[in-house]
Amino acid sequence: MKRTRVPPAIGLLAALGLLLFLLPLAGLIVRAPWNQALRELADPTTTTALGLSIFCSLTATAIALVLGIPLAIILARTRGTLRNILRALTTLPMVLPPVVGGVALLLAFGRRGLVGSLLNQWFGIQIPFTTAAAVMAETFVAMPFLVIAVEAGLRSLDHRYEEAARSLGAGYWRVFTRVTLPLLRPAIFSGAVLCWARALGEFGATITFAGNFPGRTQTVPIAVYLALETKPEAAITLSLILLVVSVAILVGMRDRWLGAL
Repeated sequence: MKRTRVPPAIGLLAALGLLLFLLPLAGLIVRAPWNQALRELADPTTTTALGLSIFCSLTATAIALVLGIPLAIILARTRGTLRNILRALTTLPMVLPPVVGGVALLLAFGRRGLVGSLLNQWFGIQIPFTTAAAVMAETFVAMPFLVIAVEAGLRSLDHRYEEAARSLGAGYWRVFTRVTLPLLRPAIFSGAVLCWARALGEFGATITFAGNFPGRTQTVPIAVYLALETKPEAAITLSLILLVVSVAILVGMRDRWLGAL
């Protein structure tokens, strides 16, 4: 097939758009303090923030797997207006400003929140400004990526395998664990990786709902924001870590995630 020639104006605009992405990344790489990188990584503040970020993001991903897979099943099996409403609510955190998400979490689970006031009154539990709050914030903003990936996997699934298992007398849970889940493994893996990456980079909802307490709620993105004013070398080093993780995920997943969105 003969290729259509692209007008020079389109090519120029495309080049400018590409530069908009490349120049900030180039600035980060060129200005990185490579000779101080190991020292900055060994700093106790950095290692604490990294450890907390890994813990919170992995915990958020685990929670998203437990809650997101059933939600994706409901979305995939539902039709009509109800499905559209449920899908809109599920994907809302993807377009909602993260700070707004943090405020919403605070109003729901804060000491005077809809649920938080009851938890505080009945059990003496206070969620805001704790590690649990950081995990909840990351789960809130990251779980939609897993739900969308798993839902797309369910919709593209060949249901003849499930029907064959049922015809042989297998019950719902046996079909689900022995047939559906194995077939969904690539979609679940893709969604979990994207969910973890989004949770690792979460900033707005976390600092609003969990605050900034070193060793308790200060994750890597928050540490980057604070270090930028006092220790720019540490901020650049931490930013490079997040950049490497993001690039590795995009290269590893290739265009699989594009098909899920």
